[in-house]
Amino acid sequence: MPIHTRMDIHQRRKYLKMMQERYQLSNRPGRTFLLNEMEEMLGLHRKSLIRLMHSDLKRKPRRKQRGRSYGPEVDDAIRVIWETLDYPCAERLAPALPWMAELLADHDEVSAPPELLEQLSRVSISTTGRILKRIRQDMPRPPRKRPKSGNTVTAGIPMRRIPRDEQQPGHLETDLVHHCGPSASGEYVHSLQMVDVTTGWSELVATLGRSYLVIEDGFSRILSRIPFPIIEVHPDNDSVFLNHHSKTFWGDKVPSVHLSRSRPWHSNDNRLVEEKNSSLVRKYLGYDRLDSAAQALAVNRLYDKIWIYYNLFLPVMHLEEKTYITREGQTSRVKRRFDVAKTPFDRLCATKTISPERQEALEYLRSQTNPRRLRREIYDLIDHIFSLPGANPGVTEDVFPTLSDSNPMKKGDPPE
Repeated sequence: MPIHTRMDIHQRRKYLKMMQERYQLSNRPGRTFLLNEMEEMLGLHRKSLIRLMHSDLKRKPRRKQRGRSYGPEVDDAIRVIWETLDYPCAERLAPALPWMAELLADHDEVSAPPELLEQLSRVSISTTGRILKRIRQDMPRPPRKRPKSGNTVTAGIPMRRIPRDEQQPGHLETDLVHHCGPSASGEYVHSLQMVDVTTGWSELVATLGRSYLVIEDGFSRILSRIPFPIIEVHPDNDSVFLNHHSKTFWGDKVPSVHLSRSRPWHSNDNRLVEEKNSSLVRKYLGYDRLDSAAQALAVNRLYDKIWIYYNLFLPVMHLEEKTYITREGQTSRVKRRFDVAKTPFDRLCATKTISPERQEALEYLRSQTNPRRLRREIYDLIDHIFSLPGANPGVTEDVFPTLSDSNPMKKGDPPE
């Protein structure tokens, strides 16, 4: 029986309990038929099934605790992979263990003999969670930056929520993150993020201010880099983002893209990009103020590395089913079931939307990138960003150095 269809011990006992009642009421030919069926369903020996049919099926407490199935070498490998992927949960980490161990072994970060790879391929999610619990006791998680404690343009833009089971990549939730610190005065850096609903693919660009010039440049960078066509752009109703600039760009410059928006007072309509604002922007840059051209350039260098790190290496889970548990006529809790964790790139390849040439180029990039070193480079660059001086009070920063090299405005002289 395939491993994903096997019954666990509780399901097996429940099945045997139902069969025991039929077995005891059957004649000899009937019992033979039932034993054949149970043997095929459970894969147990026939004599074991006969013994179980004549015994009490209530489980007895274990006399002696089972020893560990995996040695310290598995703990060491999981510790390195866990740190490399920036400490994901066990559900996201377990599916990535085998191929990530092989990749890190190619870059001489870990030793991965065949017997270790075999163990990593069969370690369960629950066992991974127990190993991570032991690892946390010996190696506390490193400190993170924590958070300090009627738009007329929307007329004619349809309101909707992109379904979570959307099968075609290209439907992107969009948002703008402010890096203003405690004061929103003057110009400061913004993070423009677009997240694909189907694959979880993220595109991040930093802009100095939110003038049409820098917003257009940010959108152009995303269009030149994203490996699949954009079908829909879906921001919220905030006039800071959904304004004449974005409407002009997507309506006039890229007319093939459909523009939609969230429903008022429905914050969950943009749930994916809001979550990524926390895990991909605030997690690394926090809530400090960034307002100089040098900082904007450094943040874009950071986002270039995060683009590779997140989209090619970090497994993500998608919600498959949501069940509302009711008690006495009222909803008591919500049960959520997620799919197997995969990287956004693997999800994109499964849709067959990406071109073979682009897929091959990204596969080569992933195989040639050391994710452990890439993560160190990301945190070194974060330290560099916060070591840069901010803008001088009362002095307007020049945004032209922050534009991409392909922007025609950067090649010419700035307008008067």
